[in-house]
Amino acid sequence: MAGRRPQPTPPAPDDAVFVISVAAQLSGLHPQTLRTYERVGLITPGRTGGGGRRYSYRDVERLRAIAELTAAGIGIEGVKRILDLENAVDALRARNTELVAELEATREALRQALAARPTTPDRLPALRQQPSSSQAVVVWRRPR
Repeated sequence: MAGRRPQPTPPAPDDAVFVISVAAQLSGLHPQTLRTYERVGLITPGRTGGGGRRYSYRDVERLRAIAELTAAGIGIEGVKRILDLENAVDALRARNTELVAELEATREALRQALAARPTTPDRLPALRQQPSSSQAVVVWRRPR
């Protein structure tokens, strides 16, 4: 259809698009509380060229989590510690996923190399897998 404008794409979770009043309304907190949380280091909103605060959807979700923890009686320092630990766990999970993928790629490369290699009586490669409860693969060569 002529004259029809394309629909704008929604902002990404980390795009700082909400002014403080909107972020406060979305999180259920007072704008002054958001300023306090920023001052103590619980949240770091983006800034405009003029210095105005801009919050992302992810910031709003973090504010909601902070509000939930403080409503449960946890102090600001406890909230900081909990959020830091959650970030550490997320980073460790991501690293674990990377390492598992790397291990699987290495195992597959080893399987392919062993399958493509001709075996001779004096140099027999052996691939022995441990019992199913273990993920280890042992490779060894028979001595000459």
